[in-house]
Amino acid sequence: MKKISILITAALLIFACKEDVKLTFETRHIEKSTDATIVVNYPKAVGTKALANKINQQIEHVIANEMNMANTPENDISIDEAVSQFDQEYKSFKRDFQDSSQKWEAKVDGQVVYESPELICLSLQTYTDTGGAHGNGRTTYLNFNPETGDLFEQKDLLKNLDQFKKVAEEAFMEQTKPKDKDDTMEDFFFGEDFQLPSNIGFTNNGLVLLYNNYEIASYVQGITKITLPYDQIKDYLKVNP
Repeated sequence: MKKISILITAALLIFACKEDVKLTFETRHIEKSTDATIVVNYPKAVGTKALANKINQQIEHVIANEMNMANTPENDISIDEAVSQFDQEYKSFKRDFQDSSQKWEAKVDGQVVYESPELICLSLQTYTDTGGAHGNGRTTYLNFNPETGDLFEQKDLLKNLDQFKKVAEEAFMEQTKPKDKDDTMEDFFFGEDFQLPSNIGFTNNGLVLLYNNYEIASYVQGITKITLPYDQIKDYLKVNP
């Protein structure tokens, strides 16, 4: 009886711990336009303190490093520091090039695009313009374990990778519209065979493979998104969306 009592108590404690893990998201807004134009909106985790803090640190790390003009070593800069630093770099630019009418911009738009008991997916769209022919835009997917706050890596999300790549390549060929109708797979991947992107996100429509500018093809090709419905790839997923 004593052993049974101990087991029941342990089970109740585990259940209680799981029940105490609560997480929601609210939007944090930062805006500054006196010098450089800076607008940052991103989802901030709120709830179980340790879990929320862990997720927020990783979100802010990605945003700060996208804005990091001074190339401060990673993990050494916060979002607020990155905003201030970006503005200071623009002031320095104006002092050095007083005849320039170039206005620097940094914009971030983040949102939660998918939630399930096993996964939370965030999308961060960042854009910086510090002169030149065009600005630099990038979309980043962050996939979190909602129980631990850890970031999932590709190996944590996908299995049977060789077979999955074949399915993904077929979808790529069907869904991609090249600027030049004579473009081949090697033209997209700079002479190489098909490759999976570093960015994989979860949405209501399915798994998204996202290639940012310059990752494949030329800049004019823009961002390339391939969507794989979950019912077609369920055998290759390690998490249940």
